[in-house]
Amino acid sequence: MKIDNSSIKKILMIKFRGIGDVILSTVVLENLKRNFPNASIDYLTEKPSDQLLNLLDAISNVHLFTDKSLSGRFKLIRKIRKEKYDLIFDFYANPFTAQITFLSRAKYRAGFPYRGRKYAYNLFGPEERGKFHAADLHLEFLKKIGLSVTTRNLKLKIDDESISFARQFFENTFSQKDFVIGISPSGGWKSKKCDPIKFAEIADASAQKYNAKILIVWGPGDENDTDEIIRLMKSNATKAPVTNIKQMASLISQCKILIANDSGPMHISTAIGTPTLSLHGPTDPNLQGPYGSKHKWIIKSDLHCIICNKLECPYNHECFLELDVDDVLSKVDKLIEKNNIAL
Repeated sequence: MKIDNSSIKKILMIKFRGIGDVILSTVVLENLKRNFPNASIDYLTEKPSDQLLNLLDAISNVHLFTDKSLSGRFKLIRKIRKEKYDLIFDFYANPFTAQITFLSRAKYRAGFPYRGRKYAYNLFGPEERGKFHAADLHLEFLKKIGLSVTTRNLKLKIDDESISFARQFFENTFSQKDFVIGISPSGGWKSKKCDPIKFAEIADASAQKYNAKILIVWGPGDENDTDEIIRLMKSNATKAPVTNIKQMASLISQCKILIANDSGPMHISTAIGTPTLSLHGPTDPNLQGPYGSKHKWIIKSDLHCIICNKLECPYNHECFLELDVDDVLSKVDKLIEKNNIAL
């Protein structure tokens, strides 16, 4: 089926899961605006991604999937149906989002051709899994259904209030000349979170080599790891205050560099342009690493179990515990050089 671009007035993008996944999906927004200049674009997502999506000028409305009961699901389907979308992109493509798409009455329904879900769509993205970076997969989707792709930009905007919050914090905590490196211990599941002892070693080495100030940014579920990193460090570190996701993004934007796990904060950092080094163990940096030429990643590629994608490590977390700190700093050196960062 070929899309009649001139007939498209309302578009819905569906993307659930973590905030990092949602941020990567924003790579399509500029391209959709170019393909459908007269169309409005809405999102269907989960919390807390709505906080960042609501700030984007390209998005008209954000629908939230919050009530996961059977009645809540039916209510959401009815709500989407009433919106009378012309085109739906189901970038999540699980059984429920396939149902939403199928029952929406949209003329054009695009999704991935996964088993048990193909019935819901009349336009299909790539079949290949594990071939493209997660951001590029969305762009390949557009190409597959005949749309033009001219930009590869992630979209993230920070509100003025959050910018003021971060600037005030930095003014009160650091001097203007301080070289601030952010550390983010966040991670969606246990095995892809670097151990506090290794983060402490990386932070100490960074503080010594670059005379850097260390700021640890954290979110829900990260406070114990944050406190442990600070306890294990030989040098001083600053623990960021409690923040919402917008305030965290703004704090990251003030850092010279962020060192992070494969996580939402890592993708936030890349989207706002803070040079980012991501640490990988069970996940493939070629598929989930920082997106864009400004950034770097590191992985202990000589391990037999590397990129296992397991939620729990069956061994001793060697992918992080045996990571060479000098190798990490070598990547930081390259970040500094390629981004012309003044020490």
